Amino acid sequence: MTSRLPISPQVFAIFSALIAEKIGLHYEAADRELLGDKLSVRAIEAGFDSLLDYYYFLRYDPAGAAEIDALIDALVVNETYFFRELSQLQVAIADLVAPRAAAGARPRIWSAACASGEEPLTIAMLLAERGLLGSVELVASDVSARALARARSGVFGPRSIRSNAPPPAFAARWLQVAPDRVTVSPELQRAIDWRRINLLDAAEVASLGRFDVIVCRNVLIYFHDNTARWVVGNLSGALVAGGALLVGVSESLLRLGTALACEERGGVFIYRKTER
Repeated sequence: MTSRLPISPQVFAIFSALIAEKIGLHYEAADRELLGDKLSVRAIEAGFDSLLDYYYFLRYDPAGAAEIDALIDALVVNETYFFRELSQLQVAIADLVAPRAAAGARPRIWSAACASGEEPLTIAMLLAERGLLGSVELVASDVSARALARARSGVFGPRSIRSNAPPPAFAARWLQVAPDRVTVSPELQRAIDWRRINLLDAAEVASLGRFDVIVCRNVLIYFHDNTARWVVGNLSGALVAGGALLVGVSESLLRLGTALACEERGGVFIYRKTER
């Protein structure tokens, strides 16, 4: 069997529509060969020698749902690492979470599209250093079952630590760093409620309840604008009044026409839900 299945413009179009429908990832026409490579790997592993046959299986066969999950794992971008864009998390915890906890509330934080989990574990470390780990509910989610399995394991590869985001001094208490792996304290693992959630599914998002802070960084850039608007709407609906949505430093919600108000705090930008 060939190791590379041809993908015509027509087959690319129906696959890109299916993928956008299921998980929101947007592929331009220039990405046809890139997507074809990824699809070929999964199709061949599933026993197909035609991408069109593979598509019909995914779309119409009752057994296709499980294979769609496997395809999602192959397609989603799991680029993350510890302490990424750390200052934004520090500001959110200091300005929004700590005061609510001090007032007797139990704040809730959601790390949405957390990939392999380094972001929520970073948040857990920041909370622990303030003595807040037991006072805050921390939820982390992703659409990829494989990424969540790695997150739950507490064991990460060496690329989970990057030179552009060196571990702060306090991290030594929570991380064991070896040349070939990084291991996280079980206490941090237990503090996080790991969930599999599709951000396009409004009912799944609503099932999590309301949050004081939602972190959804470096995700919207992979969506078409209309899909990004839908996702931001779902996330906004999951915020309490006055709650905040954090997106990546290279992302902006202004072009999407969101009702959230952009605020600058401590040199970083966050988006607040108007209090009513």
